[in-house]
Amino acid sequence: MSRTTGTAQKTESVGTDAGEARITWFPAKGAVLVLAVSHGAGGGIEARDLQALAAALPDDRVTVALVEQPWRVAGKKLAPAPRTLDTGWRGLWPALTAPGLPVVAGGRSAGARVACRTAAELGAHAVLALSFPLHPPGKPEKSRAQELLGVDVPTLVVQGGRDPFGRPGEFPQGEHGIVEVPYADHGFAVPKKAPLTQDQAMDLLTGAVAGWLGGQA
Repeated sequence: MSRTTGTAQKTESVGTDAGEARITWFPAKGAVLVLAVSHGAGGGIEARDLQALAAALPDDRVTVALVEQPWRVAGKKLAPAPRTLDTGWRGLWPALTAPGLPVVAGGRSAGARVACRTAAELGAHAVLALSFPLHPPGKPEKSRAQELLGVDVPTLVVQGGRDPFGRPGEFPQGEHGIVEVPYADHGFAVPKKAPLTQDQAMDLLTGAVAGWLGGQA
């Protein structure tokens, strides 16, 4: 395990049974929670929603840990099977709990599915699901709703209003909360002609997450 410290963040390499993973920490002063969020199957921690959370939440006493799965660290273009993603996340968990704070497990898209599937066994304090891929685009009959409905800790879904992997109105009733980012797609991008700007969309997202996390502390 190696660690490189910078002025506002630190990067930690963690060996797992799926290969070497990486955590980029954004520490908060007087932190009361850790929010650990991973990327999806087609991108990394540079995703706009993950970066927005990392920039905003430390001011609310939430340390943010952006998690890169081993396949991404290794430079591969395609994510492995869900079982391997879960293995990588399990291997990272001890490092995520090392600060001694409750850990909210989260992720976007495929990362959200991992957080949901493993929350109970790992003892996650809560789950944040960003752009949960309820179904493949155009195939609502292939629902992944049970992964979400099976979570028994407080859960928040943040979903784009025009996400082809599942719009907010398609989600089944359950114990989870759901926040819509209007006009946003699966990556929370909003069209230039939308009545809200990209910055406003991110402010909506980070504000909703911050408010929800405040209730989990």
